[in-house]
Amino acid sequence: MAAWLVAAAPATAQTNWPQFRGPEARGVAENDALPGRWSATENVAWKTDIPGRGWSSPIVWGERVFLTTVVNTGRSEEPRKGLYFGGNRPTPPESPHQWKVLCLNLKTGELLSERQVYEGKPNSAIHLKNSFASETPVTDGERVYCYFGNVGVFCFDLNGNEVWERRIEPRPTRYGWGTAASPVLHEGRLYLVNDNEEESYLLALDAKTGEEVWRVARDEKSNWATPFVWENELRTEIITPGSGKVRSYDLDGNLLWFLEGMSSITIATPYEYEGRLYISSGYVQDPLRPIYAIRPGAKGDVSLKEGESSNAWIVWRGEQAAPYNPSTLVYRDRLYVLYDRGLAACFDPENGSTIYEPQRLPHGRAFTASPWAYAGKVFCLNEDGVTFVLDAVDKFELLHTNALAEDDMCMATPAMAGDRLLIRTSARLYCIQAGGK
Repeated sequence: MAAWLVAAAPATAQTNWPQFRGPEARGVAENDALPGRWSATENVAWKTDIPGRGWSSPIVWGERVFLTTVVNTGRSEEPRKGLYFGGNRPTPPESPHQWKVLCLNLKTGELLSERQVYEGKPNSAIHLKNSFASETPVTDGERVYCYFGNVGVFCFDLNGNEVWERRIEPRPTRYGWGTAASPVLHEGRLYLVNDNEEESYLLALDAKTGEEVWRVARDEKSNWATPFVWENELRTEIITPGSGKVRSYDLDGNLLWFLEGMSSITIATPYEYEGRLYISSGYVQDPLRPIYAIRPGAKGDVSLKEGESSNAWIVWRGEQAAPYNPSTLVYRDRLYVLYDRGLAACFDPENGSTIYEPQRLPHGRAFTASPWAYAGKVFCLNEDGVTFVLDAVDKFELLHTNALAEDDMCMATPAMAGDRLLIRTSARLYCIQAGGK
């Protein structure tokens, strides 16, 4: 088996993208050399076809790009673009599938390694628009941790050698939609949230060995939100969004506080900005689709009472402000919201006041990937592979659009590393770089 690379490059936030939405889970990069324009051919440093299907995001460490995918050895039903109902597929496929971890060279797109970690018939169903590889890997620069929900966690060193694996007992999810919550790392521990219809839990594993450190049972049913480790001025917390309750735990699994008042389906990832925690939950058919801004130090039940929009711990709540699939984005003191049906809005993260009302992205169709930002611009990628580029100012201004190929369905959130943008589509992985170097 070919090694992934011989030596690791120095680790910095500017050159590495170690987890879903980047080093701080915010989807923001600070490199003005990142490209503003591209197409299927313009400013493309390379593009590599990816076997199988997966909606996990790429991650980057040094000159390595890591990606997960699952190959159906039989015939796959192709997902349709757009937000729609009728995608439930409650019966698992009968054909054998192959769960794989890929490593590519960041500079050339060369496939360095393709490691198969499991083969067999899927033991759970997925929604037509989901995949069996929707969880984004995470790395600490020494090891790469790849989590496939209802299959297991697989740990490799950076040269492609398997360090450990831990199988995960499959559990049924709501309507058979499958799993999607990515793992997170903090100080030698790997944290996994497995919210399902049967036995939900938060699990802490020793990152070196894969051994269980602790497990906490949860009352929540199926959710798809990646947890967030919040290192604030008072303590470190593990934030786990849930449709029933948002819960915060300390590093030993003890409950610190909880919050009721989410929509009935929770997908978005929390993050911190200027000392505040931002959480959203926006199922499209619910009247309550909130965004919360929360200050550190909360204890016990911090839920808002009827008629309240703030309390001692909740700075503000926007009752109908949240998107469904995408996470929100705070950039240059503005909170941007990308709605699944092709609208964009902007709020003040300090107090939740509206900077501009939802504006239509022309011919935007459906959006699943979370927005990202750099160089004074906000980028919104739709399922058709078209990125809408907005000026990061106090009024809605669409600068231009960047379109990929017609067969490039896009649901994965892109990654940034140095001056390169990585966009995963249903067919391939693009490396976008100014000049296409």
